[in-house]
Amino acid sequence: MESTPGLHGDIEPRAFMLGACRIEVIDILDRWLALEYSYFKVAASDGATYILRYTGASRDWQMTLYKAPDHP
Repeated sequence: MESTPGLHGDIEPRAFMLGACRIEVIDILDRWLALEYSYFKVAASDGATYILRYTGASRDWQMTLYKAPDHP
């Protein structure tokens, strides 16, 4: 996982690996910040939407949701 400090110093995702593919975070659509976890709903370079969870104590990232891109 690649991350950077956001506007208020909180960590934000920038890119992550999914298997052998590097997926870039294009936009953070929403975020939920709590004491133990931070959740980020992101639009990604593969056209999909993900929710990523960051655990501050262990500095661990997990993908909690994947939504495939909509195809007409």
